[in-house]
Amino acid sequence: QVRVVESGGALVEPGGSLRLSCEVSGSTGNVYVIRWHRQIPGKEREFVAFIGTGGTTELAEFAKGRFTISRGATNLWNLQMNGLKLEDTAVYYCEFESRAIGTYGKEFWGPGTQVTVAS
Repeated sequence: QVRVVESGGALVEPGGSLRLSCEVSGSTGNVYVIRWHRQIPGKEREFVAFIGTGGTTELAEFAKGRFTISRGATNLWNLQMNGLKLEDTAVYYCEFESRAIGTYGKEFWGPGTQVTVAS
């Protein structure tokens, strides 16, 4: 089984920065992708960022130039968010998707971490 836990959410002023972390534990295998999503109140969950095992990354248009996804320590992935805006207020979720044989496509989600951008 795989366990996913996000951390780092907080209250921050517009223009500020936060670094969210996603810690994955359990039988992760060595081929996977990590995605960050967010859910703004009253809206559907949306994609924020992606990183593959080989380091390939992808960002949503709203995140380009402000957010960076990277691998930190073992089994830890970070989402660095700079230049935060009021509209970035959301619950941010980390998703682990296995790409290993036998568990290909299986997804595991964390409970989310709240990011609030306010003056």
